Amino acid sequence: MAMKIIVTDEVAQEGLALLQRDPRVQMDIKLGLKKEELYAIIGDYDVIITRSGTTVDKPLLDAATNLKMVARAGVGVDNVDVDYASAKGVIVVNAPFGNTNSAAEHAMALLLSFCRNVTKANSSLKGGAWKRAPFTGYELKGRTAGVIGLGKVGGRVATRLKAFECEVLACDPYIAEKRAHDLGVKLVSLDEIIRVCDIITVHTPLTAETKGMIGKKELAAMKEGVIVINAARGGIINEEAMLEALDSGKVAGAAFDVWSQEPPDTETLKKLIGHEKMVVTPHLGANTFEAQVNVAVDVSREILHYLDEQPLENAINIPRFDAALMGQMRPYLNLMNVLSDFVIQLADTNLNKITFTYTGNLAQYDCTPITVLGLASLLNRRVEQDVNMVNAQLVADSMGIVVEEAKSSQTEAFSNMITITIEGPGEKRLISGTLFEGVPRIVKLRDYQMDFRPEEHMLLMAYGDRPGIIGKIGTILGARDINIASMNLGRREKKGEAMVILSLDSAVSPEVVEEVRAATEATFVKPLYLVTAK
Repeated sequence: MAMKIIVTDEVAQEGLALLQRDPRVQMDIKLGLKKEELYAIIGDYDVIITRSGTTVDKPLLDAATNLKMVARAGVGVDNVDVDYASAKGVIVVNAPFGNTNSAAEHAMALLLSFCRNVTKANSSLKGGAWKRAPFTGYELKGRTAGVIGLGKVGGRVATRLKAFECEVLACDPYIAEKRAHDLGVKLVSLDEIIRVCDIITVHTPLTAETKGMIGKKELAAMKEGVIVINAARGGIINEEAMLEALDSGKVAGAAFDVWSQEPPDTETLKKLIGHEKMVVTPHLGANTFEAQVNVAVDVSREILHYLDEQPLENAINIPRFDAALMGQMRPYLNLMNVLSDFVIQLADTNLNKITFTYTGNLAQYDCTPITVLGLASLLNRRVEQDVNMVNAQLVADSMGIVVEEAKSSQTEAFSNMITITIEGPGEKRLISGTLFEGVPRIVKLRDYQMDFRPEEHMLLMAYGDRPGIIGKIGTILGARDINIASMNLGRREKKGEAMVILSLDSAVSPEVVEEVRAATEATFVKPLYLVTAK
């Protein structure tokens, strides 16, 4: 039976042609339908292809009794109720990388426009003047360029900067070293990029971690006459601090395509946009004819993958697994979620290799669903796109991360145990856990035997084992009104290194962490927040 597809928004014909050529597909293009008209016919269709013009909300999903997939030809899914679609068992796919090349080329266009005074000289000549001297520019050749974020866009920008004979440094804590090596760029710290680069361009998502990542302090540490580019997301660079740095002359110039508020209407943004040292565009990074075709092609391919029962690269919710398989694994999915959530917060370097080991009776089953869930949980803390059980392996492959699964029916002390080992340059993190009466327990951290139940707020420490340390920790936390719910201590040998994990009733601020570190001379202190333990 044919898969019936309805297209409700203007989508590039070149993308749809992939589907129209497939004999298994019946496609209807119906643009400009009123809500009631769409509700009346949506029940006949298996797939809906939209852009931003169609709201795929609860009423529509309720009317879509045969719907298998919502395909959004673009990046944003603000117009789709993803949670409700998931509850209805409907897969939602988007096209997060269709504009990758478009965004990379736009970053280069901004940089070259600034360096060669294209915008100013264009206005001058169109105004009737023939002036050349005021528009003397800069060459890129021989300059040191820093790319912050070496994902799909940042990687392309790095390649293009190398073609212009720049020395390219890159910073990305979430990319394997192999990725940088393959691109021929040197992976360094953010501090080094800020300190030594002549040109700095950002290509990270906007997250709590990256918001204001380049602010007053970072701009002050940059070289005199640096050039700064932002074609990623508004707000990664503090706009007020950038305005000050342009006024003081610290920054020779900047070029922005994105703004913390779009359309911009604050005084700061108006001054920044109007600044003579700025080249500006109104979020045009994805606005090319090719990008519009690419997103249409990408979602069409996803629909074909679905038809061919192949993994989906850009599904942003989790389709249901085979019920019988899930029945065997369900008790361990929660354990894997907790272990992943815990160990990824301990890893400070790039991820090169992740190993999932299953020990005991569990090893006789197909553990792939648990492995994929664990991988998705780990990567979700590290990458921009939504990672789930459908696309986790594909995302890991694109990041150059090796994923291995190991099994052993021999067990140390528990009938079933899951171990996650994360390896990066100069760093290895290991965690083991089991279920006790259905509740996750962590039984090993690194080479320490432990036994504790993970809680929402925890503090993990390693220090030289000597009398009085536990008392100091308790005193500091008590003075800040932070209650210790439980404590678990692991030691290698008497008066050797000790590891302690504290379960707390509330979060610990960075100031308290530093106070504890100083008082105990700890070699490692890490506050942990486990969403999975709530």
